[in-house]
Amino acid sequence: MTIILMRHGKPDHPQGGRLPALAMAAWCEAYDMSQVEDMPPDRCRQVAATADYIVASPLPRARSSLEKLGLEAADVDPLFSEVSLPVMRLGYPHLPPGFWLLILRLMWLGGYAGTVESYQQAEQRAQQAAAKLIALSACGNVLLAGHGIMNKLIARQLRKQGWLAEKHASSRHWSTAIYHPPFIPADA
Repeated sequence: MTIILMRHGKPDHPQGGRLPALAMAAWCEAYDMSQVEDMPPDRCRQVAATADYIVASPLPRARSSLEKLGLEAADVDPLFSEVSLPVMRLGYPHLPPGFWLLILRLMWLGGYAGTVESYQQAEQRAQQAAAKLIALSACGNVLLAGHGIMNKLIARQLRKQGWLAEKHASSRHWSTAIYHPPFIPADA
């Protein structure tokens, strides 16, 4: 009865070039549609093989990660999708996408959401996602093929409910975080 949070593999989306902040919306849309280009490491395969039930984000990079593992999700739910980045309507300066990703994510963490889901809304969604994973874990080991930020928010919710981390959530591609149920159930 463990919950495994796995981040997708490396997307086949180019990182190069320089863009204005305004162009990041289209860049992120293309990133969301990207497939995974690399193969999972052995440790990821071994951990994923222990799953009795598999859930996934509907984004192609999460689903194609499962394909690379030779697995298929029993449940694909937008509840597990990555948190979108806010948009800044700046036509200048032209900077690398990695720089904009960092700046936009920091702004989002600082409270700026614009038209996308706020940090508080993402936390509420993570709470719902954690509850769903906990319910599914009653049937055995659950594997979530998901994303960096949302997996970290879900992990925080699991820890708040007493779940113990064997391995914490990471931002690396193909990373896995493993959580075990509390020794003393929360409703005891």
